[in-house]
Amino acid sequence: MSLACCVPLIECVYCLACARWAWKRCLHTAGHESETWGLASAVEFEPVPHLCRLILAVYEDDLEQPLWAPPGGYRIDTRFVILRRSYEQTEGQAPPYLIYVDHEKDDIVLAIRGLNMAKESDYALLLDNRLGKKKIDGGYVHNGLLKAAAWILDNECETLRGLLNEHPNYTLTFAGHSLGAGVAAMLAMLVVQNRERLGNVERKKIRCYAMAPARCMSLNLAVRYADVINSVDDFLPRTATPLEDIFNLPCILCLRCMKDTCISEEIMFRDPRRLYAPGRLYHIVDKKPFRCGRFPPVVRTAVPVDGRFEHIVLSCNATSDHAIVWIEREAQRALDFMLEKEQTMQIPTVQQMERQKSVAREHNEEYKAALYRAVSLAIPYAVSPSAYGTFDESSATSVEISPASRKSRERESWGELIGRIFEIDESGQMVLRKSTVRDTL
Repeated sequence: MSLACCVPLIECVYCLACARWAWKRCLHTAGHESETWGLASAVEFEPVPHLCRLILAVYEDDLEQPLWAPPGGYRIDTRFVILRRSYEQTEGQAPPYLIYVDHEKDDIVLAIRGLNMAKESDYALLLDNRLGKKKIDGGYVHNGLLKAAAWILDNECETLRGLLNEHPNYTLTFAGHSLGAGVAAMLAMLVVQNRERLGNVERKKIRCYAMAPARCMSLNLAVRYADVINSVDDFLPRTATPLEDIFNLPCILCLRCMKDTCISEEIMFRDPRRLYAPGRLYHIVDKKPFRCGRFPPVVRTAVPVDGRFEHIVLSCNATSDHAIVWIEREAQRALDFMLEKEQTMQIPTVQQMERQKSVAREHNEEYKAALYRAVSLAIPYAVSPSAYGTFDESSATSVEISPASRKSRERESWGELIGRIFEIDESGQMVLRKSTVRDTL
């Protein structure tokens, strides 16, 4: 067969593959992955819209006269904004952020803004992700997001430790949107691994809420830190295509999307460097297939292992729904609907308190089940739950670190720590140093 005859045949096969992919995408709805998940309660979902408003504050130029304040006249108390960092102050090493002491919620919040399409430094962070470049705690993470998180912690470690010493009963929450959500997830993971730098803060007091995060950690880490990190669904966590490939030629991007659509889950599981949305997932379902408009939102939550948001959904509202303003609006609408339902049922206060305790127990059991599920599916580097702790830290076994190693960690910066873990091999790739595996992982 001549080359002239092969070209039309290849074009036909390519067009059929594109048509099949588009047809599957049109039939696939956002509720498919979460249809078997449990319903979230108002108790566990309540922090989401509140933290969205704190993230919105990072976008503001003037907190006294905010432009993005949601309806209802909500304003944060500027007296308790400890610090704000702009692009000039971060020098492009991280997105802008603020630290806020929320006395009403007994919480210390570090909120990080999302991608600024006018800033090259944000694109540099997003695209700094050579496959397998960064390995930490037995898994792989997004290199650029990890570097940004390390920079923030290196600069704000003393401030956070002072606030925790001043308010020992407060929780420590990291929140972010889009690019900032991935940085917040990395930041929470680093703090959990090195709690002594913040005065040995308890793991159960560390939280992270990632609003529409980029995929930033391998599956074993995404499940392992589900007791700390919570992610709110969006098209970005569903985008399995590496972010650095999104800016390639459209034909290359199309081929990559079709490849991710046709690949089996068994092959995905065997790839330890494939990145996923972090932690426990919350999915706000307010649309139905072949129906116009939005419906009373239902929030579903789980710690999935298989079927972990592997399919992007075609939607005319994908980009607009990604905005933090819209996420805050939909989250508040969903919370109001849940509260209204609870008031209609007239649940007594005592039963509401018991429900809070039962939610914690259910999350704990679901978290353990997810870890066991990861082991049963032979996820690379997945191990039994006892090695990583649960909500009840008394049942966890910690990794022993020598006093000399702990002391050296306190002296060196995060950049030095990450540099000490890795080295450049003969091919120019960054690999893990064999001599420091026992001290760093």
